[in-house]
Amino acid sequence: MNALASSADITVRPLLVAEMFGPTFQGEGPSAGQQAAFVRLSRCNLSCPPCDTPETWDTSRFDLREYTTHRTVAEVAAWLLAQPAQLVVITGGEPLLQQDRLVPLVEAITAAGRRVEVETNGTIVPAPELVAAGTTFNVSPKLSRFAGAKDQQRRFNPDALAALLASGRAVFKFVAGDLSDLDEVAQVQAAHGLDPVWVMPEGTSSREVLDRAQALADAVLDRGWHLSSRVHILLWGDVRGR
Repeated sequence: MNALASSADITVRPLLVAEMFGPTFQGEGPSAGQQAAFVRLSRCNLSCPPCDTPETWDTSRFDLREYTTHRTVAEVAAWLLAQPAQLVVITGGEPLLQQDRLVPLVEAITAAGRRVEVETNGTIVPAPELVAAGTTFNVSPKLSRFAGAKDQQRRFNPDALAALLASGRAVFKFVAGDLSDLDEVAQVQAAHGLDPVWVMPEGTSSREVLDRAQALADAVLDRGWHLSSRVHILLWGDVRGR
């Protein structure tokens, strides 16, 4: 059976897509620097003030309909497979809000020999079918100062974090602005047994990213964690589609 037609949902339920772009480089986490094609899905279940993609969720500032297209899984898969990049990154927003449609998409991409990373905030339990489809997860739990006021009590879902950890396919990436944030990272790691841990400096300019990375580096090493840059910010700054 053709991988692009392996599910009845593939032409019935559209994905809510904010943008598709690439090839570019994966900017963050273990795959930083690798050529990748991106699909950014719309809608999120959190409302983080420093979010760099508010057009995917912030109805107080954006008419989400103007920033959303409805695309079938077959359309998205065909576009991705037409790109040369062997890595596909599905980001958001919060992609797991649409994970019923992600299953056939990931199946189509992995059947073609490509790799798939899903970037998630770690508050939604991944479906077993999505894990079985072969995706890996870049999980970014939100520290207290990066979460909105109404999200403080729901920014961690122990069941979701446990399921992602148990999948054996997840890394846990925390945005940090200064050394004090690392204490909270350590508390979250201990509370949920998270491993491996990556720390990424906050910043929307190359200067901010480099300065914070230098300030955090030794402490991250001392704690036995990994350090991620933001390659796309270092190269192009805070622009869409890169």
